[in-house]
Amino acid sequence: MQQRKFIITVLLSICLCIVIFLPLQKVFTFTETRIAHPKVHYIPISDEQTFQIRYTHSIHKSDVLESYQYVKGNRIEMLEMEYEDLAIGMPGYAEENQTLIQRNGKFVLQFNNSTVLENFTIYIGDLDLDLVFNYADEEYDLKKDLQRGKSYLFEIKRLSLYEQWKGVRMK
Repeated sequence: MQQRKFIITVLLSICLCIVIFLPLQKVFTFTETRIAHPKVHYIPISDEQTFQIRYTHSIHKSDVLESYQYVKGNRIEMLEMEYEDLAIGMPGYAEENQTLIQRNGKFVLQFNNSTVLENFTIYIGDLDLDLVFNYADEEYDLKKDLQRGKSYLFEIKRLSLYEQWKGVRMK
């Protein structure tokens, strides 16, 4: 009888460890770069595959909307960029595998067969201009959730319950 209780206890402990430490939840992560022990800020992913980053251009003071989707293997594909001004810092023409069109008075640079990325770095500027992550009808103000003046590695990955407890869930 004692041996059976011991075996059940060990099996339950193993199952509990698997549930806690197995990375199951797919999330968008923002991990601070250039720091020894960064905290992981994350947003859980639902069924929606597209997301946007909207920011106010520091020179033009107009909004830029970058649209992405995540693809197989937790990778990121840029779909298009929408903006109002063609001057400094904004593309005025399409390059290979791109199309530049006008839609609703704005310029839209579409990426056809674009490069798929594993991750990218996003800088949280210290200017009082918008920087918003849009996903599944939710807006996440990155300037409130992340530290200004810091860079973050943006990735799509799976986190365990333990990693989620250690990290910071956004919103």
